[in-house]
Amino acid sequence: MTRPQVRLGDAISLETLDLVARGDATVVLTDEVRARIDRARAAVDRLADGGDRAPNVYGVNTGFGALAETRIAHDQIRALQRNLVRSHACGVGPLLPREAVRAMMFLRAQTIAMGNSGARAKIVDLVIAMLERGVHPCIPSQGSVGASGDLAPLAHLALVLIGEGEAEHQGAIMPGHEALAAAGLTPVELEAKEGLAMINGTQLITAIGALAVLRGERLCTNADVVGAMSLEALKGTGRPFDPRVQQVRPHPGQATTAANLRALLEGSAIMESHRDCGKVQDPYSLRCMPQIHGATRDALAWARQVIEREIVASVDNPLVFVDERGEADFVSGGNFHGQPLAIALDTAAIAIAELANCAERRLEQLVNPAMSSGLPPFLAPRSGLDSGFMMAQVTAAALVSENKVLCHPSSVDSIPSSAGKEDHVSMGSISARKCMQVAEHVRTVLAIEAMVAAQGLDLRLPLEPGVGVRAAHVALREHVPTLVEDRVLHPDILRCCELVDRGVLVTAAERVVGRLS
Repeated sequence: MTRPQVRLGDAISLETLDLVARGDATVVLTDEVRARIDRARAAVDRLADGGDRAPNVYGVNTGFGALAETRIAHDQIRALQRNLVRSHACGVGPLLPREAVRAMMFLRAQTIAMGNSGARAKIVDLVIAMLERGVHPCIPSQGSVGASGDLAPLAHLALVLIGEGEAEHQGAIMPGHEALAAAGLTPVELEAKEGLAMINGTQLITAIGALAVLRGERLCTNADVVGAMSLEALKGTGRPFDPRVQQVRPHPGQATTAANLRALLEGSAIMESHRDCGKVQDPYSLRCMPQIHGATRDALAWARQVIEREIVASVDNPLVFVDERGEADFVSGGNFHGQPLAIALDTAAIAIAELANCAERRLEQLVNPAMSSGLPPFLAPRSGLDSGFMMAQVTAAALVSENKVLCHPSSVDSIPSSAGKEDHVSMGSISARKCMQVAEHVRTVLAIEAMVAAQGLDLRLPLEPGVGVRAAHVALREHVPTLVEDRVLHPDILRCCELVDRGVLVTAAERVVGRLS
């Protein structure tokens, strides 16, 4: 099957970036974009070749950061760029996963393709070839403060382009030059400004943030499905999801979640069985799913907009502007600063965490006989002898508590760097990494809720839930059997995590109710 092509320089959605990250798309550089890159490069070459007569332009013929006023001789320009990459490769901590590295590589090529960086098209060609042939730089996850971009992580990326550092190729980690050679590629020698053009930008923040927000959006739909399973197991009502309720408070995310829940609950025999039970209202974690899940959807929609704008931005410094006559202007600005992303990703982490806050409260209702509408304590087949899902709720509570610590916003912090030249930093890389970690925890809490809710639905038989819930329940039972006596739940949780990651429950429900938003 032919992989779709992604053209550098185009507007790119989070879904398209995800395809590149997973290796399911081919990246291409069109002639039009190549010409745009070449125009900016020609301006850099003219400046670099101007010798002593050329004006000082940051990063082309000067030092960096607090050394920006130091003039660099023409014959030292290549050494300047090479030294920049080497000296900035100070990352520490666990290596980034392959998907994040691939997204970073694509995004760095993308910002050069916008035509304001001044690097050669040859650099972009090498990055594309590395993506195509599976040469992935080893990039430590820590070391960026998100000020002049993600300097340290991007320096580790750039090292491999010049045949240094380390890279992963075909599952093995090896020196950068060996990885390139194994893939039939040749390192480049960096020319004027190209080291700076490779490390000055927000590509780590954007890459991890994009994948985290996309994951959060998918978790929203999973939360609707799993929440509907719990609602049915707890004999909740679908009345709060009435379209009229949503219309008089017109938040789009709220309307979307309510519509999903109505579709999932359609035809519920469980709900029909307690229509006249006298119960007035459900707890908020059931009744307010549209308002809670919906608020997460709306926050993530805003974060998506911020990230997708960043993907088509020139986040380098200085920027090269070439007019119709070919005359160039070099402007030092601050497009590399990560603050827009940092605030958006702090918000996204808070929003995603709320899905687990709500899910854990539904879990408590499922296992608590005082709240579960007649279900046995902890849904144990033999209460007392069996502990059932007692500890499953405890595990979920631990993850929810950890998320509360992770949701403290990184973007409110700043530690000046570079001898005070970079006197405000965004800490956006921390925002991005925390957002992904929060999403990982939320996935696990939803997986635990799905496992426990399925047990509750088993205990309601022969009464059947709505058609969408029923389909999700059947899909889960194909992988995780009913609990008939205590067993080790860890493997079941891992299987349910995989079901959430792969969207198995959502897909099963959609087969019978149509597309869920």
